[in-house]
Amino acid sequence: MFIAQSRSTPLSSEIQHVFTIRRRKISQICRYNKSCCKVKAVIQSGNDNKTVKDANFMEKSMEESNGLLVSSGKGRDVKAVVTLRKKIKEKISDKIEDQWESLMNGIGRGILIQLISQDIDPVTKSGKFAESYVRGWLSKPSDHPHIVEYAANFTVPHDFGRPGAIIITNLLDKEIHLMQIVVHGFNEGPLFFSVNTWIHSQKDNPESRIIFQNQAYLPSQTPPGIKDLRREDLLSIRGNGKGERKLHERIYDYDVYNDLGNPDKSEDLARPLVGGTEKPYPRRCRTGRGPTKKDPLAERRIEKPHPVYVPRDETFEEIKQNTFSAGRLKALLHNLVPLIAATLSSSDIPFTNFTDIDKLYKDGVVLNDDNDPQKNKFLSETLDKVFSVSKRLLKYEIPAIIRRDRFAWLRDNEFARQALAGVNPVNIELLREFPIVSKLDPAVYGPPDSAITRDLIEQELNGMSVEEAIQDKRLFILDYHDMLLPFIGKMNSLPGRKAYASRTLFFFTSRGVLKPIIVELSLPPTPSSPRNKRIFSHGQDATNHWIWNLAKAHVCSNDAGVHQLVNHWLRTHACMEPYIIATHRHLSSMHPIYKLLHPHMRYTLEINALARQSLINGGGVIEACFSPGRYSMEISSAAYKSMWRFDMEALPADLIRRGMAVEDTSMPLGVKLVIEDYPYAADGLLIWSAIKEYVESYVDHYYSEPNSVTSDIELQGWWNEIKNKGHADKKNEPWWPKLVTKEDLSGILTTMIWTASAQHAAINFGQYPFGGYVPNRPTLMRKLIPHEDDPSYENFILHPEYTFLASLPTQLQATKVMAVQDTLSTHSADEEYMYQLHEIQQFSVNDHEVLKILKRFSAKLKEIEDTINQRNKDIRLKNRSGAGVPPYELLLPTSGPGVTCRGIPNSISI
Repeated sequence: MFIAQSRSTPLSSEIQHVFTIRRRKISQICRYNKSCCKVKAVIQSGNDNKTVKDANFMEKSMEESNGLLVSSGKGRDVKAVVTLRKKIKEKISDKIEDQWESLMNGIGRGILIQLISQDIDPVTKSGKFAESYVRGWLSKPSDHPHIVEYAANFTVPHDFGRPGAIIITNLLDKEIHLMQIVVHGFNEGPLFFSVNTWIHSQKDNPESRIIFQNQAYLPSQTPPGIKDLRREDLLSIRGNGKGERKLHERIYDYDVYNDLGNPDKSEDLARPLVGGTEKPYPRRCRTGRGPTKKDPLAERRIEKPHPVYVPRDETFEEIKQNTFSAGRLKALLHNLVPLIAATLSSSDIPFTNFTDIDKLYKDGVVLNDDNDPQKNKFLSETLDKVFSVSKRLLKYEIPAIIRRDRFAWLRDNEFARQALAGVNPVNIELLREFPIVSKLDPAVYGPPDSAITRDLIEQELNGMSVEEAIQDKRLFILDYHDMLLPFIGKMNSLPGRKAYASRTLFFFTSRGVLKPIIVELSLPPTPSSPRNKRIFSHGQDATNHWIWNLAKAHVCSNDAGVHQLVNHWLRTHACMEPYIIATHRHLSSMHPIYKLLHPHMRYTLEINALARQSLINGGGVIEACFSPGRYSMEISSAAYKSMWRFDMEALPADLIRRGMAVEDTSMPLGVKLVIEDYPYAADGLLIWSAIKEYVESYVDHYYSEPNSVTSDIELQGWWNEIKNKGHADKKNEPWWPKLVTKEDLSGILTTMIWTASAQHAAINFGQYPFGGYVPNRPTLMRKLIPHEDDPSYENFILHPEYTFLASLPTQLQATKVMAVQDTLSTHSADEEYMYQLHEIQQFSVNDHEVLKILKRFSAKLKEIEDTINQRNKDIRLKNRSGAGVPPYELLLPTSGPGVTCRGIPNSISI
């Protein structure tokens, strides 16, 4: 065995030593005050023979290098098992570094660990501690090939008390991934310090890391020996708001969205700052890069493949990174043929017939639309030669929307069904007032009254009056008029973009089926046409049929843009980011609310950083493939300003706000759906109820004392910062919930967890299943609907199919967005689902009552899955069952990897 230097308190300057040891160099760490009491520590590896063989040499090496005397003492023998994770795929350089790591640990120059007691030393008034270097030539391999363990044996005084924290210093030249430390030998049984964290090298940062035992404590309950460490750890995470962040850091701070444009590269790529009085928005994680040369308010961009800073523990783990990289490769392959074709052709090529679209899923992409037969022949032969081996890689999976019924997307009932059970079921509202009136300034946007008249509606109501239909809750509306009209003029000035501001009216029939009856499409007023609005309804003749399909396509395009920029990106991704930042800055990892929220924060900052890098940035995929183009984030900001409210993000409140539910005290959650067959809402309320019950039980467990919520200084600081810094542009709004009672706290946390888990799942994982077939859900339209006096009208009459397809995205635009939707709809193999919480948290929570709460929650989710499966078999529920109708599975809790159109992860991880 190796005898390694250790010590335990007392030292009169002990607490000062704890704070300053993280700033010392290796030689300083090894020096000791001669008055300290030595503690014998034995660090052993999995190869005991090797350890014993080299003991004399190692002891001599220690004494010569450190000038230390080795002594032993009496006390309690304890063992700490340190578990590290290695890379799954190692380069040669990684393997060499592993050997170097083994060497450094062998001579006691790799990892220094300190056990910090919960108990205060009566002399020093600080926590007792014992420290030692990890030693041993070889680590002990675990059952997993990429996990290694080091075992450390300490002898500590009998009055040492229970360890509450560990300070770890990484003296190696590279970071290490610490999974956990388990301390054995104390009366309480094994003590778990499960962290799953990256420990930076001391050469990058002289500060050591503090990790805490898996015991939750409110701030007032913190054991005295680790109270100062709790405060110090939080301060180290906040940073000082200055300087450029380095990739190894774990600093959480706020900034505005000033990194989306790249004015230094091109004036065309300059974008306005988003976040502030003019364009309000939630805050993002600060990266601190310097300004661009041409715009001092814009932050210098980092382009792929270089990584954007996020705090180190927020980055993808290796399995997730491999899944994401595979998605990028698949996207590259999917886009390769249309990209080459567009390059060789004079322009990007539209779809010319539905067979072109079918070939995306059967034989790869065939792109020949040039009039030059020689060029076509050359292109065809070239592509055949280059990609004959890769044809399978260039295919898309058949999207769920056409897998059962190839023509479902054409039917009105499917168009309406997707407003209730599609990928964006959160915008449909009950029509509660008539006439329909705009809230926009009439001096700028024309007369406020809609062109949808009483007569037009009543032609579709089977004898009912408008007033009767409104009273019976039979009329519904999808209204994007006020959100989009201020931007339509700018959008339509972009090349290849033509859009309207839309309103769509639906009638709920006596057969329990929702059907679209009227579409209103509006353009900005002109001097010759102050009411620049057109009305469409489903007609009986062929011409009206095609015009009606074009009108619906424009509605779907608007719906796709609002879904992506508002409901998906803004309301889940962007709004969750400040909650995550504030949680790390204000709630200690010991705090019970931190432990509750931690699984729901996984990977979100990383995926958001990647979105800023290549999705929502100037010239990114969203701008290239969605109608708003370069004005995308401005629309998202305007929606945040006009409609986002934290209190309305709760599912029951949102349903009531939209008129899709009414208050009813006889119902479990106090709400009753206006349309019973509303799959998103019906299933969502089951999930919401389960989350609410789980959170309330958890909060009750920790906040049982009077005033325990108001007296929790970390919790109050957390909520104040979310309002005043994270959502600074909304800080003075009166609707923010107060945080006084445990009921207040439960409501806030339920909304956050719902947003991160089920709400995101419902509007994310159906993107490819619904949007992968371009005619069903075009992300942009390239032509306005022809008038009878338009030159193009005759061509429309002769070739309506071509006119329809030429209005959709081009082949390159379509395959670009399909590839992104495919990636965003994919579950990684390392996905962590909400029903697995009891397994995920079992080593992070040392409380049997809490573990029981977690198990009850998981069991409840499994019951809900059974209920949803039964609903999908109920022939009375026509929005989730029937000939060719895909079942509604987006809120089923479980899923395997891949594009499954189901599964609720804990967090926004894609």
